[in-house]
Amino acid sequence: MHWIEGWIFSIWFICLCYTTIFYLYKRDPGLLEERYRKPGTGNQKGWDKYVVYLIVAGFIVWLAVMPLEAKRFQRTMPFSFLVKLTGAVVLIFSFFFFFRSFTDNTFLSPYVRIQDDRKQKVVSSGVYGIIRHPMYFAAVLLFLGAPLLLSSYLGIVLGLLQSLLLVFRILGEEKMLVNELEGYVDYKKKVKYRIIPFVW
Repeated sequence: MHWIEGWIFSIWFICLCYTTIFYLYKRDPGLLEERYRKPGTGNQKGWDKYVVYLIVAGFIVWLAVMPLEAKRFQRTMPFSFLVKLTGAVVLIFSFFFFFRSFTDNTFLSPYVRIQDDRKQKVVSSGVYGIIRHPMYFAAVLLFLGAPLLLSSYLGIVLGLLQSLLLVFRILGEEKMLVNELEGYVDYKKKVKYRIIPFVW
């Protein structure tokens, strides 16, 4: 009850979830329905089903490990205030890119698939004019910012592993988009970086 960092992260997470759901419910019900689509439907790529299960399982483990390590069993010394503050700032940027990914791209499916049923097209405005996969970028920021705030070494390690899994998924997703989505090749030429400007 007295773990301030835990409260900060919990409030951050709840606010992200509910503001996003409320926005989609009011402004983009089609995307909200897409986000709750059953796995394996809508021509989702076969390999992606396994990646999704790994991402979800990894996220649950990551989420459980951090408070157990940092507070319940106190396996590590708390990080310095500056490190925790850095984690909090990173989470602010993560919130921004998560939310803008939903508001800027009505085709933001949780699965790797071409949404012919929704007449999918390339989105190149907003945060998609900066990097090609802003939601993955937001996720990487989450996987690094949260363990810094919560003082969890294991959280950092697991977060890096989750980030590598996202990198693998991006490679497969972009192969599909290049081959199956009209205009994506030109979009790649316009926006050169996947998730980290000037790096990758």
